[in-house]
Amino acid sequence: AIAEALRGNGVLTSIDLTLCGIGDEGAKAIGGALAVNEVMTELDVSWNSIGPAGAAAIAEALRGNGVLTTLNLANNQI
Repeated sequence: AIAEALRGNGVLTSIDLTLCGIGDEGAKAIGGALAVNEVMTELDVSWNSIGPAGAAAIAEALRGNGVLTTLNLANNQI
């Protein structure tokens, strides 16, 4: 649900999703949203049990994202 909202978001520039239980599947969905989001500058997904697959999905999305300047992945499983 959050990832879908981020896809169509044209206003929200910062979101803190700390301790939301996102995991790899959620991180993959957020990565997909980041690939098309043109306004999000800060994202905090710390403490979410994100593993290598989820982190890789976010990293891949950032290849085409020119606006995100702050990403917090602290205390995940990567």
